[in-house]
Amino acid sequence: MHPLASLAALSASPAAISHLFDQLTGAAQTWLFVTLVQPLLWHLHMMDMDDLAYDGLLWVVYGALQVLLLYLVLRPLEWLAPLERWENRRGIGTDVIYTLVNRLGLLPLILFLTLQPLFDLALAWLHLHGLDNLNLDALWPGMSLHPLAGFLIYLVVLDFAGYWYHRWQHQIGWWWELHAVHHSQRKLSMWADDRNHFLDDALQAAFFAALALVIGVPPAQFVALTLVGGALQSVQHANIRFDFGRIGERLLVGPRFHRLHHAVGFGHELGHGNRARLYGCNFGVLLPWWDMLFGSADFSTPTQPTGVRAQLPSPAGLGENYGQGLWAQQVLAFVRIGRRIASALRDAAGTRPAT
Repeated sequence: MHPLASLAALSASPAAISHLFDQLTGAAQTWLFVTLVQPLLWHLHMMDMDDLAYDGLLWVVYGALQVLLLYLVLRPLEWLAPLERWENRRGIGTDVIYTLVNRLGLLPLILFLTLQPLFDLALAWLHLHGLDNLNLDALWPGMSLHPLAGFLIYLVVLDFAGYWYHRWQHQIGWWWELHAVHHSQRKLSMWADDRNHFLDDALQAAFFAALALVIGVPPAQFVALTLVGGALQSVQHANIRFDFGRIGERLLVGPRFHRLHHAVGFGHELGHGNRARLYGCNFGVLLPWWDMLFGSADFSTPTQPTGVRAQLPSPAGLGENYGQGLWAQQVLAFVRIGRRIASALRDAAGTRPAT
C-alpha cells in the first residue's frame, strides 16, 4: 500500500501507526538515495559504499524529523516564555548551522558501523586468550525480549559514562579548550547543544560508539539512544522559563539545572571557595543522579549569566576572543591549546636544573 493511502492507520493501533511511520521514513530514505546519493556515488566511483550510504540516510531522515519537531515545540516556548530577553539573536544562527551539521550528519553511525569489524577482530583475539567483552545482553538474556527494558539499561550505563566523560572535558586543559567552544555561547537556546568543536564531536562519537559496542547495544537501539539523548539535551539548553520541579529535577536534567553548568563562576570554575566545585558542577548529561552521588550537584543557586569568565572584558575576565563564526571558533580553540602547550614548555624549561 502506498504510504499516503495508509493515513487511516493513524486512528488504528500503535502497531499500525509505527508501520505507517516506517513506510514514510523509508520512502524518504529511498527518495534521497535514488535522487541525490546514488548519482553522487556513481560519479565518484564509490558504488561499493552504496549499502552503507543507504542505511545512513535513515539517520538523516530521523535527524531532520527530530529537528523539525523540536523547533515546533521549543521555539514557540522560547518566544512566549523566555528566561532571558536579548537585544538581538546574533550568534544563534551559527548554532543553527552546528545543529544541522550534527543532527543530519552520519558521524556517530559511521563510527559505530566502521568500528564493528575492528571490534569483532578484537573480540576474537580476546576470546582466544580467555577474555570476553561485557555484553549486557549476555548477562541478562531477557533484554533482547524486552526492548524497552534494554533501552533504559543501556541509557543508564551510557549516561554514567557520559557524566565522567563530561567531567574529563572540564578537567583536562587542552580538552577544556575544545569544550569551551560549547560554553562560550552566552545566549543559550534550543540550538546551543550542538555548538561544539568538530574534533571534540569526533572524540565523543568514537568513545560512545566503542562503548556501545562493548556493552552490546544493537544498531537500532544505538540510533534510538542517540536521538532521544539529543532531543533531551536540546530541551536542557532551551531559553525557557520552566523547570522540572523539585522532584523532576532530581530524576532528569532540566533547563535550570543545566543552565547553572553553563554559568560564569559556576560551570567551569571554583565556586564560593568550595573545592568540591573545582572545574564546575552539574555535569550530568541526562540524569542528575551521578552529580548527586559524586558531590557535583547544585540545585539551589539562582540563575546566573552564562559563558566563560575568560571571554569577559577586563577586569572581570581576560577579554579572550572565542570567535563569532563557526570557523573562527574552530581555529581559536587550537590557538588556545597552542598557548597552553607553549606555557607548559616554558614552565618545564624554567624548572630544569642548571648545567
